[in-house]
Amino acid sequence: MPDAMAELLQEEMQCENLLDCFHGLSDLDKEVFRLLVEADEPITVDEVAAEIDRERTTAYRSVRRLQEADIVEREQVSQEGGSYYHVFSPRDADEIADAMQRTLNDFYAKMGQLIGEFREKYTTVDEQGGDTDASAAPVDMQQSR
Repeated sequence: MPDAMAELLQEEMQCENLLDCFHGLSDLDKEVFRLLVEADEPITVDEVAAEIDRERTTAYRSVRRLQEADIVEREQVSQEGGSYYHVFSPRDADEIADAMQRTLNDFYAKMGQLIGEFREKYTTVDEQGGDTDASAAPVDMQQSR
């Protein structure tokens, strides 16, 4: 991750980088998300684990992070006898994009507010039309005693 926004703007980015920027997802999380997007139907954590060649618990943690980021949905599938299992699928791309746009708008508003606070804090009195402390005559400490 670059140290400054100017560096970030100069980097060559791809749309997959948005998942990292907005949700802090790992490479594995992005791989799992792509897998879910490319799947013909919702899939189980066991299927995810087999596809990414990782332990079930690792796959589950990744799917869970995707759920927490609200870009993956979980559905419960009931079986005869009362048992059930869960399958996972990506949320609609437009819904994800709209949520990222809202987050970006909130970020933009917050940065605008902080820039305004910066401007107020660091605008000198002289720029505001008055005298600055630096331009006032120095006080002779010997005479003021």
